[in-house]
Amino acid sequence: MGPVSTRIPTGQPDWPWAGRLADRRGLVWGIGVTDDLRIAILDDYQGVATELADWTGLPGEVTVFTEPFADAEAAVAALTGFDVLVAMRERTRFPAEVLERLPGLRLLVTTGPANAAIDLEAARRLGVTVSATGYDSSPTAELTWALILAAARDLPAEAERVRTGRWQESVGLGLHGKTLGLLGLGRLGSRVARIGQAFGMQTIAWSANLTPEKAGEHDVRAVDKHELFATADVVSIHLVLSGRTRGIVGAAELAAMKPTALLVNTSRGPIVDTPALLAALRERRIAGAALDVYDTEPLPLDDPLRTAPGLLATPHIGYVTRELYTTFYRDAVEDIAAFLDGTPVRVLAAPDDGS
Repeated sequence: MGPVSTRIPTGQPDWPWAGRLADRRGLVWGIGVTDDLRIAILDDYQGVATELADWTGLPGEVTVFTEPFADAEAAVAALTGFDVLVAMRERTRFPAEVLERLPGLRLLVTTGPANAAIDLEAARRLGVTVSATGYDSSPTAELTWALILAAARDLPAEAERVRTGRWQESVGLGLHGKTLGLLGLGRLGSRVARIGQAFGMQTIAWSANLTPEKAGEHDVRAVDKHELFATADVVSIHLVLSGRTRGIVGAAELAAMKPTALLVNTSRGPIVDTPALLAALRERRIAGAALDVYDTEPLPLDDPLRTAPGLLATPHIGYVTRELYTTFYRDAVEDIAAFLDGTPVRVLAAPDDGS
């Protein structure tokens, strides 16, 4: 682990709770802490948390962890004694068995509107408030199209060829007139559909509860799952990971795809059966895949996906933009200030009575 610890001085922050908190510094807060409050910002891989938000008006000390924890044991060892944690999406998991070993924890802020890696029921039972932040799905839609275009035109390989003195070796896949198949047509899937339509693509979609009427609102045709995989030239996944969707793209679905088709996943890794995808790529049964999400993250150094043929892989950067990070961290500061002021905001879980 490589944490960077800094003592936060009293400053002149511009968030609305600053004055009230400044007047109350040194008092015992409702959560039972004083100016010795310990705050940890987790998984700040790029080291930008203190640049994109003003943490100086918060009492106590802020520690920034810039590398992932190796496992739950490492997380517990590093985070014991902190009062407030700021989690970056689902990079660090907080199941009940981890929360139970962090007795001093009072506030857990998750960036984004929800976090499947946090056991909210356990948080309530243990007296931990969980707050969220704002979010915008535009960056993920943009990355989805970056991956589609890069995979269709073999951009990473062609760019590398120019750097090494070579020239124009692949023949790309044009998208105009082709079929874009959307596995999921919610807020993100419908954004991706609109961009596909702008490219002149036919758009079809499937999800368990999608109706023709709902699909029609987005000028998309609802089809059954087999037809989507059998007819789409690009399959893009936009489902929420659940027990029902885990492994929903398996050997049968991949076998139904055209040999010229591409699979793109910017949702969650376990939605795709990874061994089945590896087999399809190695046997050249599909043209390729582009992934931003994986079963295990960060992707282990020896993971076979790192060397799979026909795979364009990015390190889960769908939401990683300066604009969205700014929203995440500024809202996290607001969450902490509001909590200390006794009026928590964007609450996902509140302690059970009597906690």
